[in-house]
Amino acid sequence: MGSVEVIPISLPRETVRFVKTWFKIYENDPHWVPPLYFERKRFFDPRRNPYFKVAQVQCFVAVRDGRDVGTIAATVDEAYQADSPGTGFFGFFEFIEDVEVAGALLDRARDWLADRGMETAVGPFNFNSNHEFALLVDGFDSDPYIANPHNSAYYPEIYEAVGLRPVMDWYAYHVDSRMKGVKRMQRVCDRLLSRHPEIVIRPIDMARFDEEVEAVREIYRDAWEKNWGHVRVSDEEFVFIAAGLKEVLDPDLCLIAEVGGRTAAISVTLPDMNQVVKKMKGRILPFGWRHLLRKKKIIDRVRVFMLGVSPEFQSLPLGAALYARSFEVGESKGLGQGEASLILENNVRMRGALEKMGATIEKTYRSYEIGTRRDPTPPTNEGERI
Repeated sequence: MGSVEVIPISLPRETVRFVKTWFKIYENDPHWVPPLYFERKRFFDPRRNPYFKVAQVQCFVAVRDGRDVGTIAATVDEAYQADSPGTGFFGFFEFIEDVEVAGALLDRARDWLADRGMETAVGPFNFNSNHEFALLVDGFDSDPYIANPHNSAYYPEIYEAVGLRPVMDWYAYHVDSRMKGVKRMQRVCDRLLSRHPEIVIRPIDMARFDEEVEAVREIYRDAWEKNWGHVRVSDEEFVFIAAGLKEVLDPDLCLIAEVGGRTAAISVTLPDMNQVVKKMKGRILPFGWRHLLRKKKIIDRVRVFMLGVSPEFQSLPLGAALYARSFEVGESKGLGQGEASLILENNVRMRGALEKMGATIEKTYRSYEIGTRRDPTPPTNEGERI
């Protein structure tokens, strides 16, 4: 077996090559959901994705015996440098079941980050915590929900074999709207709203989508600011992310809690489009579009993708109320099964609200870190900021 060569690639020209590598890696994993090529082309295009304006990014492909066998991306996020100077990100870290391949990829990313003054690499982040992130370490026997990552069961062992150290866990909670705890929380929510008419929970208004996005953005910034690994998102990037979600969201499941007319909390619950996308095998044509037309018959579960309460209003049980209302609406639409994720292991408030409803941890994800410094390597000019 030949040696491993890790080479830099150019975006967006080699996006398809980068993404296509994953299809071979996961060809025997029944729970992997193939990404849609057209969506990944948009995401990895520096001319279309505003994230490239606020970060230096370099993607790499590992090659052995003429075959692409792994990928990784190294990122220096300017916003993250303000809070954690010297910390870069690695992500899209995919590899065949081979320590040599994984180690070569990680070393290449570490060298690239070190050349740019980074002392620590944290990940996996694809590209940061505002996108898909973390490694699945428990719960390999089911498909991931929309916008959550998936990896094969051999990944955690190889992560540790190449020197990566665990730093934080994240949980995906399974919720069934028929649980007694969910019904009890829904009654508590109803009492809260009846006793406090100044509190209103309403769906987003799609006719005022841009205004609603602005309100959500402010809560997102305030409520997540102190979370481990959080990166402050730029206005332009938040609009880009929201535009992508607009294509899949159900406005009845996107809720805003107001107190005295002021936006106090938000939750975004998404129908699990992974159930449809998995059947499309990466492409709309020639037959993928048929599954899109049948999505209402295919999808039967939801993911609470985002839920946050403004610090000013965290003394009120708005988080629990939003969870309860979200699953109540979901059940009315035939979407009674769901997941709330990803929840930080130290987020006692949110975890407590879920566990009171009877929710149980279905999957565990983990973040890792490693120092960037190893044997000196010559500097490169790859990954210039676009």
